Amino acid sequence: MIPVILSGGGGTRLWPMSRTHYPKQFLPLNGEQTMLQETLARLSGVTDLEPAIVIANDNHRFLVAEQLHSIGAADSTILLEPIGRNTAPAVAIAA
Repeated sequence: MIPVILSGGGGTRLWPMSRTHYPKQFLPLNGEQTMLQETLARLSGVTDLEPAIVIANDNHRFLVAEQLHSIGAADSTILLEPIGRNTAPAVAIAA
């Protein structure tokens, strides 16, 4: 099984904490880890998993890579959306 994590979004609904260049999925809202990192951590203990595919906005590529690396998930694949177009295209490209 290959986990797919959608990490897009512009950070407009959690303003002022979340900003366009630093949206909520990259913030530690409930502890020390960010929402992205907590999502990956929930996969621990699941057997027979391939490295995750993380789909993110092109503007956030370095944030995603840094956060994956900091939790030991650097082997995950990062797919970049040039323009956010909602969930369906992101899921389609992962498939």
